[in-house]
Amino acid sequence: MAIILLDRIVAVAAAVRRVFTGRGDVSRATWVAVIAAVGVLVATAVSVIGVLRTPEGLAPVTLNPPPSADQVGTPAAGTPRGQAQPAATSPTPSAPSTVTTAPPPVEPPSSAPASSASTAPQTPSALAADFAVEDNALLSYGAAVTVRNPGPVPSARWTLAITLPRESLRVSSVEGAQVTHDGPVWTFVPDGGTGQVPGGASVRVTFRVNGSTVGAAPTACTIDGVSCGGLPG
Repeated sequence: MAIILLDRIVAVAAAVRRVFTGRGDVSRATWVAVIAAVGVLVATAVSVIGVLRTPEGLAPVTLNPPPSADQVGTPAAGTPRGQAQPAATSPTPSAPSTVTTAPPPVEPPSSAPASSASTAPQTPSALAADFAVEDNALLSYGAAVTVRNPGPVPSARWTLAITLPRESLRVSSVEGAQVTHDGPVWTFVPDGGTGQVPGGASVRVTFRVNGSTVGAAPTACTIDGVSCGGLPG
């Protein structure tokens, strides 16, 4: 740079000399322009020389380092190579949430023993009956039937059937039952006091048979279809 400036100064001086030697009537304005140009060149040369002598006085120019590959990222398809894309940021993994599940309540063991099976209702035992003649008269006799329950379960209903040998024989004075008849067959069902026969107990039904007593004994007697005991012959 110093050599170039010195060369320019020498060229300007030669031009001034040619001007002075070639023309004797140089105007004042021309002199002023030449002197100004020479002064500018000299001042410029002095400044450049001073800077070159003291390079430490210059402020260093700091250049930004080129961006790294991680910052630039991979350009997407169709994106110009000169345009930098923002670096892809991976999402920060969140801490796994901890769900605390309360244990199911523990039920205390039951003190009552479990029933092995539902208790089936007990069936009453078959009833039994005994016929007996209590008294004899000229044209009638008194009779009684005892209905027994041999089992432990009470029996709520029963049906007593007595068959007489003739339809002319009539039944009257019935106690402990209600009676109906169909020909010689007389059917007795319990009344309010004898409807239930407790377990191991008995009820009693009494009545009179009216008519000739000769051959007037019942020919059949059943309690719920089971034959009665105590019939004559």
